[in-house]
Amino acid sequence: MAEYANLPLIPPFLQPGIINRGYYYSGVNFASAGAGALVETFQGDVISLKTQLSYYKKVESWLREKLGNDEGRMRISRGVYLFSIGSNDYYAKILLTKGFTILNSFSESNHVGMVIGNLTTVIKEIYKTGGRKFAFMNVPDLGCLPVMRIMNTEKNGSCLEKATSLAKLHNEALSKQLFDLQKQLKGFKYSLFDLNSSLRKRINHPFKYGFKEGKAACCGTGQFRGVLSCGGKRPVKEFELCENPNEYVYWDSIHLTEMANKQLAREMWNGARNSHVIGPYNLKKLFQIRYV
Repeated sequence: MAEYANLPLIPPFLQPGIINRGYYYSGVNFASAGAGALVETFQGDVISLKTQLSYYKKVESWLREKLGNDEGRMRISRGVYLFSIGSNDYYAKILLTKGFTILNSFSESNHVGMVIGNLTTVIKEIYKTGGRKFAFMNVPDLGCLPVMRIMNTEKNGSCLEKATSLAKLHNEALSKQLFDLQKQLKGFKYSLFDLNSSLRKRINHPFKYGFKEGKAACCGTGQFRGVLSCGGKRPVKEFELCENPNEYVYWDSIHLTEMANKQLAREMWNGARNSHVIGPYNLKKLFQIRYV
């Protein structure tokens, strides 16, 4: 996305020395691998969305202090706030099934409601500081990840329905919530990329998109290479590696290959507005909107 927008690669907020070198002027990345919208999601191992918001507010204050209130406000209003979060909230509910966890005590609809509620709170907090342009992607069909397929032992590797159901509920709720926010918040503009449908097409029809394999991972072990052993630094040390990752949709049992990500990023940037893929703005148009 940064390359498409002619920006330098966006540095992480916690990069040592970043604040002294003024890198915040071009943007900053608050993401944390494995994090979710819920504080309980992989708690203790990740930086939660709530904490990420507190980091954002530090940057917002820094910009106003360095640039002056008016220039700082303009930077904040012209910025694009990109969210890619939610999947881990549902991974945690499904994968952490051994022993009781608080995430397993809620129904599917309540769980989704909490995720969307936490996300909405953060959006509104950024809006209060002057943010107006927001970009989102929905969650993929989690049940069709290689790691989920191997959990579905009764149906010989078909998609895991429980995970698929959670993703569907989340995506419906996210779409509705963003539509409602657009009506509630003056000047609120957003782009929602349907990652779910775009990825599913590549899984089911890989050859059409230049891939040879849509369901199995390039790196891992077991059926569909669905055991997360890639690199040999996890409990399972043995792993297999394909010859050409560009021929695969999935790199390992959870993550996509660079080729798949490139294709999806191109759709997110250039996708036809108000199509089934993206709307009401694509990311390119969202960047072009000017607020003063």
